[in-house]
Amino acid sequence: MIHPHTYIHPNAKLATNVKVDPFTVIHQNVEIGEGTWIGSNVTIMEGARIGKNCRIFPGAVIAAAPQDLKFEEEDTTVVIGDGTTIREFVTIHRGTKDRWSTVVGNNCLIMAYSHIAHDCLIGNNCIMSNNTQIAGHVTMGDHAILAGMCAVHQFSNIGKYAFIAGGSLVSKDVPPYIKAGRTPLSYAGVNSIGLKRKGFNFEQINHILDMYRFIYNKGLNTTQALQYLEEEFSATDERDEIITFIRESRRGIIKRYSKNNIDEDLAD
Repeated sequence: MIHPHTYIHPNAKLATNVKVDPFTVIHQNVEIGEGTWIGSNVTIMEGARIGKNCRIFPGAVIAAAPQDLKFEEEDTTVVIGDGTTIREFVTIHRGTKDRWSTVVGNNCLIMAYSHIAHDCLIGNNCIMSNNTQIAGHVTMGDHAILAGMCAVHQFSNIGKYAFIAGGSLVSKDVPPYIKAGRTPLSYAGVNSIGLKRKGFNFEQINHILDMYRFIYNKGLNTTQALQYLEEEFSATDERDEIITFIRESRRGIIKRYSKNNIDEDLAD
């Protein structure tokens, strides 16, 4: 299962049925789980923890040192969950002393030429399409999808089940269950199609839609909208997820699309 034209450090820990193609280099302090396939010309550096049944395509670089001038060679890791696919020339950098680890969850698809910087936390079942670039300290909730060529500002948060259109620049937090698009990035409705595909029923989707009407369409500020949701909407997992995400946002959430948003963006 290990091609002879590879280099694997003797201290690396590979499960017995890991398959490694030629011209790949695996450094020390690496752990790789059962059933994982690693293609040609992959570089897996110190601190990588790769789960079971992953697929890593040619040219990927996993657990390189972070591109952070504050990094002082601290002992940090990249953790990749089970069943995740990493396509050609993806780069994933290990953490710094801020979070000590960069994490990619289970069953994710990270498409070609994407980059995940230090200290990012990527949830389960996420998709990052081709050429997506995520800066440091970003958190991405379960089942979130970034279309091609998105760029995400450091310390931004992306909520569960959110969908962000291709070519977007993400500089504010994107709440859960919604679609985001246009320039500047704006609320574009509830991700109803994605939610249906994930098993949400008609009542749940309408419940989410009603809540976002009060957040974005009723002229309320954020504090007023959250207070209204707490007082007038019955407690559900979706309601609590939305309220908690928005209340804990440090960068502020994206706005509803309007001409005023464009004018403000140009003025900046």
